[in-house]
Amino acid sequence: MDTKGRLVAGSHNRNEFVLINADEIGKVTSVKELSGQSCQICGDEIEITVDGEPFIACNECAFPVCRPCYEYERREGNQACPQCKTRYKRIKGSPRVEGDEDEDGFDDLEHEFEYNNNMHRDPQHPGEALFTGRLHTSASGITTPSEADSPGLDNEIPLLTYGQEDDTISADKHALIIPPYMARGKRVHPMPNNGPSMSLPPRPMDPKKDLAVYGYGTVAWKERMEEWKKKQNEKLQVVKHEGDKGWSNNGELDDPDLPKMDEGRQPLSRKLPIPSSKISPYRIIILFRLAILCLFFHYRIRHPVHDAYGLWLTSIICEIWFAVSWIFDQFPKWCPIERETYLDRLSLRYEKDGKPSELAAVDIYVSTVDPMKEPPLITANTVLSILAVDYPLEKVTCYVSDDGAAMLTFEALSETSEFARKWVPFCKKFNIEPRAPEWYFLQKVDYLKDKVHPTFVRERRAMKREYEEFKVRINGLVATAQKVPEEGWTMQDGTPWPGNNVRDHPGMIQVFLGENGPHDVEGNELPRLVYVSREKRPGYEHHKKAGAMNALVRVSAVISNAPYLLNVDCDHYINNSKALREAMCFMMDPTSGKQICYVQFPQRFDGIDRHDRYSNRNVVFFDINMKGLDGIQGPIYVGTGCVFRRQALYGFDAPKKKKPPGKTCNCLPNWCCCCTGTRKKSRKGKSKDAKKKTKGRELSTHTHAPLDNIEEGIEGIENEKSALMPQIKFEKKFGQSPVFIASTLLEEGGVPSGTSSASLLKEAIHVISCGYEDKTDWGKEVGWIYGSVTEDILTGFKMHCHGWRSVYCIPKRPAFKGSAPINLSDRLHQVLRWALGSVEILLSKHCPIWYGYRSGLKPLERFSYIASVIYPLTSIPLIAYCTLPAVCLLTGKFIVPEISNYASLVFMAMFILIAVTSILEMQWGGVNLDDWWRNEQFWVIGGTSSHLFALFQGLLKVLAGVSTNFTVTSKAADDGEFSDLYLFKWTSLLIPPMTLLIINIIGVIVGVSDAINNGYESWGPLFGKLFFAFWVIVHLYPFLKGMMGRQDGVPTIIVVWSILLASIFSLLWVRINPFLAKGGIVLEVCGLDCD
Repeated sequence: MDTKGRLVAGSHNRNEFVLINADEIGKVTSVKELSGQSCQICGDEIEITVDGEPFIACNECAFPVCRPCYEYERREGNQACPQCKTRYKRIKGSPRVEGDEDEDGFDDLEHEFEYNNNMHRDPQHPGEALFTGRLHTSASGITTPSEADSPGLDNEIPLLTYGQEDDTISADKHALIIPPYMARGKRVHPMPNNGPSMSLPPRPMDPKKDLAVYGYGTVAWKERMEEWKKKQNEKLQVVKHEGDKGWSNNGELDDPDLPKMDEGRQPLSRKLPIPSSKISPYRIIILFRLAILCLFFHYRIRHPVHDAYGLWLTSIICEIWFAVSWIFDQFPKWCPIERETYLDRLSLRYEKDGKPSELAAVDIYVSTVDPMKEPPLITANTVLSILAVDYPLEKVTCYVSDDGAAMLTFEALSETSEFARKWVPFCKKFNIEPRAPEWYFLQKVDYLKDKVHPTFVRERRAMKREYEEFKVRINGLVATAQKVPEEGWTMQDGTPWPGNNVRDHPGMIQVFLGENGPHDVEGNELPRLVYVSREKRPGYEHHKKAGAMNALVRVSAVISNAPYLLNVDCDHYINNSKALREAMCFMMDPTSGKQICYVQFPQRFDGIDRHDRYSNRNVVFFDINMKGLDGIQGPIYVGTGCVFRRQALYGFDAPKKKKPPGKTCNCLPNWCCCCTGTRKKSRKGKSKDAKKKTKGRELSTHTHAPLDNIEEGIEGIENEKSALMPQIKFEKKFGQSPVFIASTLLEEGGVPSGTSSASLLKEAIHVISCGYEDKTDWGKEVGWIYGSVTEDILTGFKMHCHGWRSVYCIPKRPAFKGSAPINLSDRLHQVLRWALGSVEILLSKHCPIWYGYRSGLKPLERFSYIASVIYPLTSIPLIAYCTLPAVCLLTGKFIVPEISNYASLVFMAMFILIAVTSILEMQWGGVNLDDWWRNEQFWVIGGTSSHLFALFQGLLKVLAGVSTNFTVTSKAADDGEFSDLYLFKWTSLLIPPMTLLIINIIGVIVGVSDAINNGYESWGPLFGKLFFAFWVIVHLYPFLKGMMGRQDGVPTIIVVWSILLASIFSLLWVRINPFLAKGGIVLEVCGLDCD
């Protein structure tokens, strides 16, 4: 779509279109294009010819008629203009019909005899036919099918042989052989007749005779097949061992029969199961741990503590919940796998020398809202890394969603597109990594390694200077945007910025780079870069990020319609320029690619301190849990760094694998119970399947099913309804855009030819309008699913319920890198948002506990989704369990009675198996001990703070409709590296863990003082309580460190131990009391009567 470098703003509901940054001539021309005439017969927009003029059917009155209706009227109608009744003359590009006089002006031999040019399109692309023209209607308005449809088989002839009866075979034993072009029913796109090869003579076949009589299965036939296979294998050896000797000068094989079984035909990826030496002990330990867990609860429940029954019961309830959570978290890790890709095979298969690349196109989405919170320089680096990706440039389109309609984002993107003209050729010329300039120039590595080009140093210095000037310009825009003028922002041509009112503005689209846009400094084309800001009006629900992503799905389907999508956050740049190729190794694999809905990459982060005290890297989840899910049905979607199949986002079911025909039991008689039981089961299964199919799921099946409904209509309904019914169903699901509906049927993507920029522009504005999703399935069954702030989990869950599987790809060089909050308060608020989304899903109809049964979701995959939504509930038993040590120390009670030898063995086995399980997970997951321990610590910190608040906030929001927010206030900050790590921000989330920490420290002090006062006999029971309390304190240690911030070089551990030791020695000092006399204290009568 060509916008001629102008910003297009418009509202479909208000029928408004404004072009900004254009001269007066450009404005007038564009308005004419946008207000183009529509066909008075079918309503479609009249196309623009190659000369740039609208198509005119009648030269006398210029009655507006589109080309398909014009050709249909000439071929099937009275060949005259409906308005002036003048006979239509033949126009160049249209087929000749009977009665045409010879034209002397041109010689159009290509279309001389193509009577069905517009009706008979490629059956592999049925959406193009729906996009270009609708069903033709007669003068009465009744829909009529094409006359060229192949006639159906006569119902009076029950059995046919190639469409004809055969008298030599009885009717009850007649073999039915129907050629493909004589199938039953009417075809909107019938098979073309390619000549005499299609006219096959009748060939009667008697079922009683052997197939060898007809030439199939004979010895000679088998020998010919074996000879052909041997010949193919010999030619295959030529390719493997003789190199280029088997090739001709033009790059083609000398022998056209040479098989394509070289390396380029091998699988593009493979699974790498975890070695049995690692995974087998791991599974055995899990089973042992499960058995010991049963023995543990058997002992705990059978031995209550009568003098502390409340403490005992609380601990039992907490431990049972921890065990249930462990089961849901543990068993999805039963079959972990890793994967390996072969990029060289991908190139051999889809990128042949001298031919256009056959790699699939990819639309890349970058979402941003507030440029003050998401710096434009970070977004610019993400966009630059996308534009410089190692992928065919004509196959890449980058869409930037500005959901805040900020002029700062728009201007920064304009500057980015200008800098990309220099940056992209530099990256591809010297093959640098990463291709985000900010992080490339910050690398503390030898940038001359593996660089042999003599001009590299000079051009790198020049490029660094260009980037620094680019940063100055971006920073200048940010400084200017700090103070908004009273009248709002204005564009260069004086037009007010359409997004001055963030909550009330039209939709905006501008194509910065692309086919007709500016080229790079070396004269090469650049990938397409599109700015999109969807329309917002008061009174409409916009659904935040999920709504913005769905708007991008629709507008990209109209503009480029790539079959695959990649979404990244604005702060996640492409760190590996071959990331798209890594994903295509799975998506475009001919054996298993059709079953994959998305390829998820792990999240890796920059700017985190070496110790990662708040577990920002989340290594345990990405390197252990996700590998386990990949062995079941695939990883969950984590919101960024994910390549989608567009058809899966449209809510279609995954294509079903063809099962081999069932075997019949011939070994036993018919009355055998085994055989009859099997038959009954199969009948029941068929009836259940039949009931399933009648549940109104026509639109959620594979893409060919709705297409058949559109083409053939619905049986038993009048002609008009049979044509309208499918259209109504599609509008109910996808909205009222015929262009977008047509694009959903193009499984391989692409925009149909013959469409004008003006028509695409109008549809693009239409699909991002604020009311487009009303009364549709968007957000319910189509696109990103609404109903939770963590729309990523819900969206992936719905895809897995449709039978799709996902893939987890971990390339050697991380595919994407981003930034994460590294100070305590921001990290807790991030976890709060995730936990709140899980609570919303738990309380919704899409909860995996009860949703999606009898669908394509596997049981262990359901376990993982249940674990991902119930973990905020763990906050209540976790806080109760962390409070128990302090209560036990303060009251002198304990949750366990006097321990016997048997109980000691069970407890020791339990702790040992927990440690061994973790060690084995770290071994096959490649996680080091430090990362695992940080993850354990933050599980306690987040569980006692963010998860608790998220639980109550979710309950208030879902049940009472009350939304609550937690304010964050900055208290102190430092300069220097990782300064944000020491930034202290007070928030109410800090109260619960701080309270737990204080009461446990007080409990330790009181418990030690009581033991000192009571003598050595009380130290034995004290050790269990102290171990319990120290477990809580050690897990909350990073929280305490974050609370104390930077202490001018004094380690936090010294401060903590100083307080504890000072308290203990003070108590000992009081107990010893050296200033008293040796004889002891002199007792005197107090004078009080104690009785």
